Amino acid sequence: MPRHFLSVTDFSPAEVADLLNLANDIKVQPDKYRGALAGQTLAMIFQKKSTRTRVSFEVGMYQLGGHALFLSASDIQIGRGETIADTARVISRYCNGIMARVYGHEIVEELAQHASVPIINGLSDLEHPCQTVCDAQTLVEHWSPAGTFDVGVLRGKTLCYVGDGNNMAHSLLDVGAATGMNVTIVSPQGYQPDVNIVARCKLLAMETGSLIRVTDDIENGPRGADCIYTDVWASMGQEEEHAKRLKEFAGYMVDETMMGRANPGCLFMHCLPAHRGEEVSAEVVDGPRSIIFDEAENRLHVQKAILVTLMSKH
Repeated sequence: MPRHFLSVTDFSPAEVADLLNLANDIKVQPDKYRGALAGQTLAMIFQKKSTRTRVSFEVGMYQLGGHALFLSASDIQIGRGETIADTARVISRYCNGIMARVYGHEIVEELAQHASVPIINGLSDLEHPCQTVCDAQTLVEHWSPAGTFDVGVLRGKTLCYVGDGNNMAHSLLDVGAATGMNVTIVSPQGYQPDVNIVARCKLLAMETGSLIRVTDDIENGPRGADCIYTDVWASMGQEEEHAKRLKEFAGYMVDETMMGRANPGCLFMHCLPAHRGEEVSAEVVDGPRSIIFDEAENRLHVQKAILVTLMSKH
């Protein structure tokens, strides 16, 4: 049976650490992996538009010696009513892996149920695992002593996510629990993360030593944070809620005042695209503590590490 990556929780804490170390090695020694997926093909199914996901997977497959196919959901038969199961079975006969960026998480689950090749969740409404592994890689780089890459530096550090308790919040909880990093989610009532995901992360956190917390206290929630993270308040598919969410999230913008409540040297992260003046001020997102472009670059290296882990035959 193929190995899938639908959630960070599909990998054990030790495997997450291995994935991070592999991503770093690929970044430092790219030529070492040039032929790792020679002759292999990745099908990329997109229901949602993308910049970072598409470019990083497509470039990643090329640099690993393979090839990626862009498949817009409206251009293949899935857009005309072909079942997810049949789509999975057919593409499995042509390609060595499938990456899907979709609306409903149930779609990647059904793909995984029927495919005979690895399925990678490029984003769903429930989780965004590829993004948060790259977030972890970026923090390890910034927090490790110069010239080193030590995944252990995440233990005891605190990441505070401010905003909608969405797929980003869920996968940040997952990666925090897996690596021993503390995660605080600060979200308004009615927009807090899924209670079942919070519960599973708290259970894993008991093994890894991380602390998981969910609050709506915008004044005290960011205190003690080593990194503050945010995301857009209205994701793709929620555009009609934009005006309502602007009111509901009033006071949750990450600005210099909020960064001042965190620990000295606190970093700022955002999965992008960013809406300056909404979820984050221009002074923060474009300021010296922002590491958003290091974070964006690492999508490439993490994507390659996931591909090698799931698809390499060596």
